[in-house]
Amino acid sequence: QVQVVESGGGLVQAGGSLRLSCAASGTIFSVNAMAWYRQTPGKQRELVAAITSGGTTNYADSVKGRFTISRDNAKNTVYLQMNSLKPEDTGVYYCNARIVTKRIPGIYENDYWGQGTQVTVSS
Repeated sequence: QVQVVESGGGLVQAGGSLRLSCAASGTIFSVNAMAWYRQTPGKQRELVAAITSGGTTNYADSVKGRFTISRDNAKNTVYLQMNSLKPEDTGVYYCNARIVTKRIPGIYENDYWGQGTQVTVSS
């Protein structure tokens, strides 16, 4: 089985910083892309930032220059450093990991989601 668990959300004032972490564990063969999404009430879940296993990153325009995604491949962990936070960054942040597992009869790649962590930025 595979688990993806986020941590690090909370309440912060505008202009402050938070760091989110997400660790994948279980019977993992390899972890390919990892990403952070966020969802606010009434809106679709949106991509915030993504990183490949080789370290190539991609950001939503709204967070460029303020957020940094990174990963530790040895720990199957991805991080999201969020600086200069704004009230509009408020939402539930979800980790997504594209994980390869080996089980009879073969090798499988699937998307796994964490349970989400709340980030609230007060003005």
